[in-house]
Amino acid sequence: MQLTDQELIHAIRLGNEPAFEAVFRQHYASLCQYARTFLHDWDDAEEAVQAVFLAIWEKRDSLEITVSLKSYLYRSVHNRCLNRIRHLSVQAEHREQAVYEVELYQSSSEAPMQSLIADELSDRLKVAIQRLPEQCRLIFSMSRFEEMKYQEIADQLGLSIKTVENQIGKALRILRTELADYLPILLTMLFLN
Repeated sequence: MQLTDQELIHAIRLGNEPAFEAVFRQHYASLCQYARTFLHDWDDAEEAVQAVFLAIWEKRDSLEITVSLKSYLYRSVHNRCLNRIRHLSVQAEHREQAVYEVELYQSSSEAPMQSLIADELSDRLKVAIQRLPEQCRLIFSMSRFEEMKYQEIADQLGLSIKTVENQIGKALRILRTELADYLPILLTMLFLN
């Protein structure tokens, strides 16, 4: 006998592993295909789908689904993929910044003035990071220096992924403002090389 969506949801809410496994087996492959249309990487797509199912199981006690189970799963995977895309773009931006800093450092070894400016910028960056609000600084450091994923940070600190994203955005805005007076100098240095 086939259970309805509401019966399956109720069974999962009660911790019924066979019901959860049945939903997993029924939807996993198609959800991975769907996630892959966003992420273009099979491993990332599988990770996103697995994270959705893990979140459902971990929060099964408070599971409230008002739409069809299939719609809920697809919407959850969609949101997870968008979060992953945002995270990857921030990582790429960070990587570009790191490459830029390495290039700046390498070129600074040729010119003492550039080395002095790079050192000063590094010091200002450290001071600016220390001025961030405590939670903002902690989340930013975990993301940038420990290279943790947003979900990992959220899980470790007991926060929502949205809070982590907001705190990272806040940190980047503050740092941009704090270091804004260095932008003209950095641009000048780039064009002089």
